[in-house]
Amino acid sequence: MEIIKIERKILEKNDEIAQKNREIFGKYKLLVVNMVSSPGAGKTSILENTIKYLKSKFNIAVIEGDVQTDLDAQRVAKYEVPVVQIVTNGACHLEAKLVNDAISNLNFQNVDLLFIENVGNLVCPAGYDLGEDFKTVVVSTTEGDDKPLKYPRMFLNSKILIINKIDLLPYINCDINSLKKNALQINPYLEIFETSCTSGEGIDKWCEKLSFMLNEKKKIAN
Repeated sequence: MEIIKIERKILEKNDEIAQKNREIFGKYKLLVVNMVSSPGAGKTSILENTIKYLKSKFNIAVIEGDVQTDLDAQRVAKYEVPVVQIVTNGACHLEAKLVNDAISNLNFQNVDLLFIENVGNLVCPAGYDLGEDFKTVVVSTTEGDDKPLKYPRMFLNSKILIINKIDLLPYINCDINSLKKNALQINPYLEIFETSCTSGEGIDKWCEKLSFMLNEKKKIAN
């Protein structure tokens, strides 16, 4: 019982800071996407392809979360977008305070779209609000089709599901229809995109959705 009380206090404090982050993001009319997945699902590759597709239309910034290295930040920085790296030194998720600290290193004056690439983990990040507009959960076909059933909270708390590495479907034991069915069983409101970062398939549809959401948000803000 005491553990539950401690956890509740931690999450309440996190939510307070997340609200401050949300107010900052709202001031600049940003669309903020919290990218979550297990390790190796392809978040960074999707991010790279997304930046390439949208860079000519929108100004993009990235906050990178990683347990130990800045390798992903180096990859993203090659696309000449502002990047801030958060190294958690072993912590399995980003918290609102870490994102708040990172915000001070970014100039949002000319930014439209902010990606927060969370630490690779389908458990802890599900419960932490960072001030984002929504979570996008990425799963790869190589992980099988039962991930939504094993980690329901992440899928329940996400708005968009990206099923990545669809080019590998002929070679692996994954039923993509079962994967989608399992995800929608947990969250019937999930919007699902199928992508391959190798062939580029599906990246356009995902990016068109982001463009639509960003334009709609700016209309509302104005």
